[in-house]
Amino acid sequence: MSHVRSISEPSPLRLSRQEMALVGVTMIWGTTFLIVHLAMRSCGPLFFVAMRFLAAGGVSLVVFHRTMRALTLRECGAGAAIGASIFLGYSLQTYGLQSITSSQSAFITAMYVPMVPLLQWIVLRRLPHLMSWLGIGLAFVGLILLAGPDAGTGTFNGGEIATLLGTVAIASEIILISRFATQVDSRRVTVVQLVVAGVLALMAMPLDGESLPRFSWIWAVSAGGLGIASALIQLTMNWAQKAVSPTRATVIYAGEPVWAGIIGRIAGERLPPLALVGALFIIAGVIVGEWRPRRRVADTATGR
Repeated sequence: MSHVRSISEPSPLRLSRQEMALVGVTMIWGTTFLIVHLAMRSCGPLFFVAMRFLAAGGVSLVVFHRTMRALTLRECGAGAAIGASIFLGYSLQTYGLQSITSSQSAFITAMYVPMVPLLQWIVLRRLPHLMSWLGIGLAFVGLILLAGPDAGTGTFNGGEIATLLGTVAIASEIILISRFATQVDSRRVTVVQLVVAGVLALMAMPLDGESLPRFSWIWAVSAGGLGIASALIQLTMNWAQKAVSPTRATVIYAGEPVWAGIIGRIAGERLPPLALVGALFIIAGVIVGEWRPRRRVADTATGR
C-alpha cells in the first residue's frame, strides 16, 4: 500500500543554530547603514572602508593568529577573491550613502539576492528557476519605484547607481563564499578577505583623488565598531554557510533592509509612499525568487 508524503526539506519556520546566527547577522547589517551614512559627514568613502576592514582584519588576526600558520595557497586565493568583492561592494555602497538615505541604500542593496541566480546563469551557465525569474522581475519593479525623490519616474542619481553596482559585487561575494566554504578554513579565509578588502580600499584612495580626513571621533568610533562587527559577520557567514544552502541563506538575508528601514524610521528618515511600495516589491522579489513549491511524490512500501 502506498501513501503520499512530502519531500524532506527544512521547515521555513524551524531554524538551526547556523540559521539563527545568520538572522543575527542581518540585524547587525540593518544598523550599519545609518552609522555609515552619518560617518560620511566626516570622511571619504574609501578611507572609511579601508579603516573599517583593516580594523576588522586586525581583530581577526589577533584572535586567529595561531591558526594562520597553516594558511594555504588556496585559502589565500579564496580570501583574495572574496576580499576584492567585499571591497567593491562596500566601497560603492558607502559612496552611495553620501547622497541617499540609509533606508534607500538598504532596500537597493537587497537586490543582490535576486542577482545571485542571475549571476550564476551568466557566469556558471546555471539556468535560474522560474521562481527566480519572477523574483527578479518583482525586485526590478520595486527598484524603479524606489528610485530617488521622484519615485516611479525611472530616473536614478549617482548614489543609487553606485549602490546598485555594489549589489553585483555583494552577490558575487555570496557565490564565492558558498563556492569555497567547504574547502577552506573559515577562520583563515576570514582574516585574508578582511585585510585584502581594507588594503584595496587604501590603495584606491590616491587613484580616486581622496585625501586623508581630519581626525574625528565620529569616523574613528564608527569604523572601529563596524570593524569588529564586520569581523564577526564575515566569520559567521563563512561558518554558517557550510551548513546552510545559498538559497536558505539569501532568504534569511532578506530581513536586512527591513531592520535598516526600522532603524532609519526611528532616526527620522521618511520614504515617499511610492518608494515604500517599491521597497515591498523588492522584499517580495527576494522571498518569491527563493521560494520553491513543495512537490509531492508517491511513497511506496519499498521506501521509494
